[in-house]
Amino acid sequence: MNIGLKGTFAPWVGAIIQNVRQPILLVTENGKHEEAITRLSRVGFDNVVGYLEGGFETWKKTGKKICSIHRISAREFVAKMNDDVLAIDVRKESEYSESSFKGTYNKPLADINQWIGKINNLNHFYLYCQGGYRSMIAASLLYRRGYTNFTEVEGGYTAISQVMAELIK
Repeated sequence: MNIGLKGTFAPWVGAIIQNVRQPILLVTENGKHEEAITRLSRVGFDNVVGYLEGGFETWKKTGKKICSIHRISAREFVAKMNDDVLAIDVRKESEYSESSFKGTYNKPLADINQWIGKINNLNHFYLYCQGGYRSMIAASLLYRRGYTNFTEVEGGYTAISQVMAELIK
C-alpha cells in the first residue's frame, strides 16, 4: 500500500488501515523511517515491525516483483475526455460539489472500502483527485485488490483544469 509521507500521511493511514494494531513494515526513502514511525505513533499506530534498510531501492535490487501504476499527464487525459471515458474523482464530496467535470463520478478516498467492490474491473477508468496524492493512494489500494484496468491522472483536477483553460484561450 502506498501512502506518501509528504502529504497528510498519518490521517490517511488511520482512515485506510483503521486497525491500530495492524503490523506495519515501512518502505521509505532513505533516512525517512524515523519520521514515518513518529507520525504513525501520533495517531496510535505503534505496531511498526520494522523498515526496509535502503528503502525501495533495496527492494528493486533484489529482483523481486515491482508493481507500478499506469499514469498519464493531464494533457493526455483531456485529449481522451468524451462521453465514453469513465473517470473517478476521489476528492471529498464538498470539493466535487464545488467544481467537477461533466460525466465524472465522485468516489471519495475516505469511503474507498465501501465503493471499491462496486467497481467493474472490465471497464477501463481514469482516477484523479485534486493534485495526485489521494489518487495514488486509491490506485495502490485498487491494485492491491486486483484492479488493473485503470489509469491515474498526474496532477489531478488542478492540472486538468489548467490544460482545459489553456485550450479555451
